[in-house]
Amino acid sequence: MSLAIEILQRSGEHLLLVAIAIGLALLIALPLSLAIQRRPRWAAPVLALANAVQTVPSLAIFGLLLTVPLLGGIGTTPAVVALTLYALLPLLRGLLTGLAQVPAGLKQAGRALGLNGAQVLRHIEAPLALPAAMAGLRVATVISVSVATIAAAIGAGGLGVFIFRGIATVDNGQILAGALPAAAIALAADAGLGALERRLSRPSSRISGGPQPPRRWLQASLVLASLAVVLGLGLTNLRGDESIRIGSKAFTEQLILGELLAQQIESDTTLTVKRSFGLGGTGLLHDSLRHGRLDAYVEYTGTAWTAILRQPPPTPGPDAARQIWQNTHTAYSRRFDLRVFPSLGFENSFAILVRQGDAQRLGLRTISDATAHTPDWHAGFGYEFLNRADGYAGLAQRYGLRFAAPPRSMDLGLTYRALAAGQVDLIAGDTTNGLIPTLKLQLLRDDRGYFPPYDAVPIVRSAVLRRHPQLVAAIDRLTGRLNVATMQRLNAEVDLQKRPVEAVVRQWRRQVGLERSPPHS
Repeated sequence: MSLAIEILQRSGEHLLLVAIAIGLALLIALPLSLAIQRRPRWAAPVLALANAVQTVPSLAIFGLLLTVPLLGGIGTTPAVVALTLYALLPLLRGLLTGLAQVPAGLKQAGRALGLNGAQVLRHIEAPLALPAAMAGLRVATVISVSVATIAAAIGAGGLGVFIFRGIATVDNGQILAGALPAAAIALAADAGLGALERRLSRPSSRISGGPQPPRRWLQASLVLASLAVVLGLGLTNLRGDESIRIGSKAFTEQLILGELLAQQIESDTTLTVKRSFGLGGTGLLHDSLRHGRLDAYVEYTGTAWTAILRQPPPTPGPDAARQIWQNTHTAYSRRFDLRVFPSLGFENSFAILVRQGDAQRLGLRTISDATAHTPDWHAGFGYEFLNRADGYAGLAQRYGLRFAAPPRSMDLGLTYRALAAGQVDLIAGDTTNGLIPTLKLQLLRDDRGYFPPYDAVPIVRSAVLRRHPQLVAAIDRLTGRLNVATMQRLNAEVDLQKRPVEAVVRQWRRQVGLERSPPHS
């Protein structure tokens, strides 16, 4: 898929998310504001609640909604709920402000002329409240377009996919591919709503010759909001329940491995694949797999063993990799009904890295060698490494590491650049990253055997394999196909040459003879 086509596709997903959210927010805000107008004592608690939602960071809202079982975890549903919550405050404020500005004398005059409550609302309150209400709608829409970029972090798609992909691969072009269309959509939506407001506010002549304010705008808004919600939910449900949902974590290698798994399934079977890449950490992906929100992703055996199964690292030795795979395979099958496939052929362990110049000047070859110097150094680690069982706390204890200040937490993809630029002095990267030789970084050997083996293995829901047994043969064809050098080269093609992940994977599959036409059903 070309970049231009993907931008159009992601823009459509983005617009759909915003349309559904604004539609739902209107369906809630319109009747609620009318109820508050008649019961003013409701205003304070309702607006306080809406204000409280606005004070919570948007990424935290998305994260919290992932844990609500009724929302289905990752995907469009929690994203739409989060966007709806964020749109409520400006909509409510606009509607309530507009309705409050209608002079009481005009409403009384309407009553005196024999108008009932609905007629007063339609002919007097609604037209006069329109400017403030439309201002609230414009603010809510622009906010939703902006916040919707974060929805990509929980697999809801949209233009945020490019932004998170660009952060993971340190690619400004990808970031701009998401940011610029999102800004254009926000500006276009604001301009369009402004034009709609002017159209609705344009007076027209009655038979009596007097100006006729806009009519039925309240009903039209409700109808349009309902249509947006129904259309959006319908399109969401049509995305193919039988598609295989592949996930990945949010760094370059995981994007490549997720795409490799997806292309392999598409090539060797007639099944369609839905990609949900860049979803974050191990816990989110594992939970999504267990609850059927994802069907497969590529994990690392050491991560599965320590972070998911909560087991201590195995005793270092020549048989450790086979032992940890076998134990993980058995435990995942018994406890989670998940199948752990054999290794793709390479291990990607944590890499404790320093600058080559520092390593040569100080004679550093192992992590133990660096221990004497770390009290004067600053460290930077990815969010997951700082919190996982086989991460920073255990490493610091095993080696007695101390730093000049608490380690800085940042996106994993940014740690390499931070180290090369001298902003930090030690990081925990991954051994297959293509930036290591390019940025002249030095890997320190884990001389005390802290890290377990981290072989890359596909993990698939057993229920999906029972329903689609052809998946087994397709995924088995990937066993042993990759080595560390190849994985490092593929990572470098994405990170350094800025090639699209899809193109890199497709070229490699063609080179090793994995590319073939899908069988006909």
